[in-house]
Amino acid sequence: MERVTPLKLAEVRGKKAKANSELEALIAETAKLWRKAHLDYDQSKYVVERVRRLLELDPPAKRRRVVERLSPEEVERLLAAAYRLNPRKPVFGLMLKTLFYTGVRVSEFVHLRVQDAHLDGEAPHVYVHRAKKGSVRYVPILPALAQELRVHLAGRVRGYLFESNRHDRYSARAIQKLIQQASKEAGIGKRVYPHLLRHSVAQILLDRGMPLEQLQKFLGHRDLKTTQIYAESSLEQVGESYRRVWG
Repeated sequence: MERVTPLKLAEVRGKKAKANSELEALIAETAKLWRKAHLDYDQSKYVVERVRRLLELDPPAKRRRVVERLSPEEVERLLAAAYRLNPRKPVFGLMLKTLFYTGVRVSEFVHLRVQDAHLDGEAPHVYVHRAKKGSVRYVPILPALAQELRVHLAGRVRGYLFESNRHDRYSARAIQKLIQQASKEAGIGKRVYPHLLRHSVAQILLDRGMPLEQLQKFLGHRDLKTTQIYAESSLEQVGESYRRVWG
């Protein structure tokens, strides 16, 4: 890959500045002509459309939105690395595992309390009460994760689900730092951040057959259009459906 030097960056910026100044001059000249012709809004719109047709300008192809994510294998490496960061304190691994498997936002995660974790019964779940725009939701968790959380709590019934040495909640920044340390330990080259775990579990769930409407509820999206982006980038799901049709 070619190294980008400060000189080359300055050269690119200079070209952009020149292009912008040329456009500004063209806009000024166009404004003079339109003002002289006393064009109203509809007339100016008509002129723009006619010029586009004369120049045979087509709109750019719609770019397919792709969500950044970790592969299932990268997730496994990241979580294993988090447990290795401090073997005497496996809570770090458990924190990232809970963050990933619940798909909660980091701002929601750091506010989870002990009483929000319903770990007994056939359907263990966590109650998310610090969601966007004041909404709340229940998020299912795996029985194995529920058991690990029970061991972590060791009978504790108050406070935050995960507490610092000062018995206070972790900050979002502390979780970000933990993820960075784990990703470095795991040898993951891409930038890994808390919301990437949310993207990753959402994409994996969709690829493995979770209906879009259920994924919407799991993630706490108010609008299905927000969840739709995962379907647009889910090549694995499309391929699986295709093979199922012809299989």
